[in-house]
Amino acid sequence: MRVLVIGSGAREHALVEALRRDSGVTAIAAAPGNPGIAQVAEVRPVDPVGAESVVGAAREFGADLVVIGPEVPLVLGIADAVRAAGIACFGPSAAAARIEGSKAFAKDVMSAAGVRTAHSEIVDHPGELDAALDRFGPTWVVKDDGLAAGKGVVVTADRSAARDHGAELLEQGHPVLLESFLDGPEVSLFCLVDGETVVPLLPAQDHKRVGDGDTGPNTGGMGAYAPLPWLPAEAAAEIVDDVVKPVAAEMVRRGVPFSGLLYAGLAIGQAGPAVIEFNCRFGDPETQAVLALLDSPLGALLHATATGTLAQAQPPRWKDGAAITVVLAAENYPSRPRTGDVISGTEGAVANTEVLHAGTSQRSDGALVSAGGRVLNVVATGGDLTEARVNAYARIAGIKLPGSHFRTDIGLAAVEDRISLPTRV
Repeated sequence: MRVLVIGSGAREHALVEALRRDSGVTAIAAAPGNPGIAQVAEVRPVDPVGAESVVGAAREFGADLVVIGPEVPLVLGIADAVRAAGIACFGPSAAAARIEGSKAFAKDVMSAAGVRTAHSEIVDHPGELDAALDRFGPTWVVKDDGLAAGKGVVVTADRSAARDHGAELLEQGHPVLLESFLDGPEVSLFCLVDGETVVPLLPAQDHKRVGDGDTGPNTGGMGAYAPLPWLPAEAAAEIVDDVVKPVAAEMVRRGVPFSGLLYAGLAIGQAGPAVIEFNCRFGDPETQAVLALLDSPLGALLHATATGTLAQAQPPRWKDGAAITVVLAAENYPSRPRTGDVISGTEGAVANTEVLHAGTSQRSDGALVSAGGRVLNVVATGGDLTEARVNAYARIAGIKLPGSHFRTDIGLAAVEDRISLPTRV
């Protein structure tokens, strides 16, 4: 099988590395890829949101399967174009991708499916914002109703900060979604979905805030770990049965069946799991940790999903131990990150670790330089989460990027047994 991966971040780098471990995958290309991917696979200068460009690249490469990583191409219907060209594609249709592209649509689906989520209101006029804010609090959750790469969300106990963010979004012409705050530990659960067939992957936990101790603004994600030692197997099964399967069935009922990776972000409170958001693709940076533990052929699983045969596929197998992703971010991220700085220390193989490229480019003189906010990911495995953390932080200590920063506490609360599920009421 020849596989073309669409995207240029660390998530796509992780997908490429996992596909390389599948003996059934004979050739891999990434479009547009990045300098890290270029070391292990073919890269092609393709516009990932251009349907003709992607289809042309898939045909030229002779792809048996196209895997679309980012959400924007999916929301814009690139998967539809690939399938229309007669090529198997892992990723939902534009109609089904609205589960991420429109939070209002996602709320409607969850309501119809009987899935618990936060109470919410859409505000699309500045004159309605203050009255709506008065109906929420004392912790306000203010979201961009569209795609915002994880950075369009403000969670704050400061009403004025909530108002400022809502007003800014409205000024930009974006509807605002206000939500009630969901407490309890958060879980990211990825599921392969083929119509009503749902196959869960390992649960993971993301760290959204930029600073240690969950301080500072939200980001696209500063790190993640898997599995979750504090989440019992029956709790993960409950999420599948009570959240993901009903949503998948509702999508089928609406005539927009989901095919691809459905990501459920949840908070588990005293009343059980409640959905914070759905995404229509592999999450970043959780994917990097989850795939590091996959012991099954990834290409076979993705192809089965894409071709409607997931129900007949072998369930995924997992390695023992734990995995962690730590994001190295550029100076000023998540505001206006500084780019163009030389990166060193990424070379060489170090046991139980790998360096994935997220926002890098290569200068004409061959130097590797920063080209985005989240620049690199260090992914490490270990016999348990403690060992995985030691390996990851030992590796990241050797990487040099002027002004860069990373969180030192990824997975630490779990290691110190500071996370537990609340007692049910």
